[in-house]
Amino acid sequence: MNKTSSKILTGSKYIYLVAFFALLSGLFYPLINNTSYDGVIIGVLILFVGLAGGILLYRSTQFEKKRGIFEGTSGIIVYRSIIHVTSDKKRMMFLVGGFTLIVISLYYIIQLTGRA
Repeated sequence: MNKTSSKILTGSKYIYLVAFFALLSGLFYPLINNTSYDGVIIGVLILFVGLAGGILLYRSTQFEKKRGIFEGTSGIIVYRSIIHVTSDKKRMMFLVGGFTLIVISLYYIIQLTGRA
């Protein structure tokens, strides 16, 4: 695969993510009710913050030299990453950064919905 098709493939993945998050955050609601798109834009940004946190958590588990098969629950992945992370500063940075971004995303969602 050459560089041009690789860049097109990478670009199409990001376009797909933006479109999916826009639909997930209610793209058609402003069209139906004649309101502004501010909530949709904020919703997409909040989802990207949560996605970045999830990616950092995933990356914190991928620094092991021996890669095992992860069980299906996220609690086990987080538990394994906490156990194996303590020895490596880079893994700990990914783990703390991932949890921080997920908590920030959750805080933004709570603020956006008016439940705080």
